[in-house]
Amino acid sequence: MSVFEAIVLGITQGLTEFLPISSTAHLRIVPAFAGWGDPGAAFTAVVQLGTMAAVLLYFREDLIRIGRGWLAGLRRPELRGELDSRLGWYLILATIPIGIFGLAFKDQIESGARNLELIASMLIVMGFVLLAAESVATQARNLEQVNTRDGVIIGLAQAVALVPGTSRSGATIAAGLFRGLDRASAARFSFLLSVPAVVLSGLYELRNIVTGKEHQKAGAFALVVATVLAFVVGYASIAWLLRFLVTHTTKVFVAYRVALGVIVLALAIPGVIS
Repeated sequence: MSVFEAIVLGITQGLTEFLPISSTAHLRIVPAFAGWGDPGAAFTAVVQLGTMAAVLLYFREDLIRIGRGWLAGLRRPELRGELDSRLGWYLILATIPIGIFGLAFKDQIESGARNLELIASMLIVMGFVLLAAESVATQARNLEQVNTRDGVIIGLAQAVALVPGTSRSGATIAAGLFRGLDRASAARFSFLLSVPAVVLSGLYELRNIVTGKEHQKAGAFALVVATVLAFVVGYASIAWLLRFLVTHTTKVFVAYRVALGVIVLALAIPGVIS
């Protein structure tokens, strides 16, 4: 992988990780359009550490407060009903499904699930799911009203996003909207929920790359360049999306997903891109 390719893919990761349009799909589609090789699932997982660093920095106060509240609830049972203590448990609960399914279907995710026709189909399908969520969303609840059932449902939605093209943020935001959360709260919970799953996934793949268990096409320098750019662009993307969702729906992302999915299918089925 050239440095130029790493720059393009790093920016792509940063722009698309938090928007509900699937970063994994774009890290597969952009190289296909450009005539480059598939960077692979390992590259995708490691570069996601850059965007996770952006989440950690942007939400550092929230994460520290939730961590302290969760620990305080462990020591003092009377504090377990406090918001931060509950959020700690909900984030743990919601991470379990993606951990189980990620390990169970690891081989399929890294190989067959990177098929362009599948990715394009999931872009379209998830676009209509997001549209349905918008159509029934009451937005009557905020982050303080999140409960155990929300954690379970949003966690299961995150596990579905193991299929490239689904979009982790798209699936979890849609689940939050179906549960009656307002858009900003659904997005905020989605971003917080991304931390444990993606950090663990990225560290797992990084370990395999360092030990030589995974073939890495990028090279160390290109990998660092892509990860740093993903961090910088991802931080800006978080700030923009949270402001955007306060006053706008996700329908612009629905239109983009469906249009991109149709284009990719039209080119992939006859073999124009592969």
